[in-house]
Amino acid sequence: MDSHAAGSSSGGSGDGGAAPRRNSRKPKYSKFTQQELPACKPILTPKWVISVFVLVVVIFVPIGVASLRASRQVVEIVDRYDDACVPTNVTDKLAYIQDKTIPKTCTRNLTITKEMKQPIFVYYQLDNFYQNHRRYVKSRNDAQLRDKSKTNDTSNCDPEATIDGKPIVPCGLIAWSLFNDTYSLVRNNENLTVDKKDISWKSDREHKFGSDVFPSNFQKGPLQGGKILNSSMPLSEQEDLIVWMRTAALPTFRKLYGRIYVDLKVNDTITVHLENNYNTYSFGGKKKLVLSTTTWLGGKNDFLGLAYLTVGGLCFFLAFAFTLLYLIKPRKLGDNNYLSWNRPPVGR
Repeated sequence: MDSHAAGSSSGGSGDGGAAPRRNSRKPKYSKFTQQELPACKPILTPKWVISVFVLVVVIFVPIGVASLRASRQVVEIVDRYDDACVPTNVTDKLAYIQDKTIPKTCTRNLTITKEMKQPIFVYYQLDNFYQNHRRYVKSRNDAQLRDKSKTNDTSNCDPEATIDGKPIVPCGLIAWSLFNDTYSLVRNNENLTVDKKDISWKSDREHKFGSDVFPSNFQKGPLQGGKILNSSMPLSEQEDLIVWMRTAALPTFRKLYGRIYVDLKVNDTITVHLENNYNTYSFGGKKKLVLSTTTWLGGKNDFLGLAYLTVGGLCFFLAFAFTLLYLIKPRKLGDNNYLSWNRPPVGR
């Protein structure tokens, strides 16, 4: 009776009494998943470690010296003019810059202290201007800038989206706040031509700004934010706008205004006639005009060279310290006496 019951219960489990197969989450075996692939496991001997530090010194120090030397060869002239171009009898700078009836023409004289070889890059620099603010960065419509059929699309462009029910092209705060100071340079009563062609990225001109998209209803509101665009010129050719629309990551930034293809000699005096139109007084910003040459490394930037020299110097110090330690107090590789459980307890 008991054996029959046992047989009945076991037989109910399936074919021939075999247990059902359980689904397993265990991955399929491979050397990769089990981390059994051949691997290089170097033993950090003193000689090997010192050699690596010396190799880093040999590579980094020359690169740092070359980078720093290239940066120091850049000739740069920076002139801040936002305060200097406000008449001395003006106490309210904000009211002055917003009053369109007052002429904003200003003249600045720059002296060349070191010979500048062409091409000479002309930049404008803004300080304390946060182009990286989240709402500012989002206030644009890339489809509208690129495609003529999307000119009515002003999503994400508030508060500069429409005026009197008509779409603004280009819409958004970035375009609305386009820099509108202008510069003309004179040397010895001879005008210096500032070439503004190809100052923007080629990819931006060809892919982000349409050749059949034209400005419309731009800067027609009660408050003008910046430069007025030429309505007969497509956005792909308005390079000042294209440069400005590539927003900066930091509150102090420079943007390319143009290039000068003339060599400037030592002690040359450059007279700059500028229109001080752009309002930086409402937020405590600064405006600067920058003339700069370039080298194979680019513009003036000591950080890269100093970084290489710092890392190279640190590695040299470590290599020297490890070498002294190895010579003064050598230790046998793999000596078990240095293991913590082989050391005598403290106090015994």
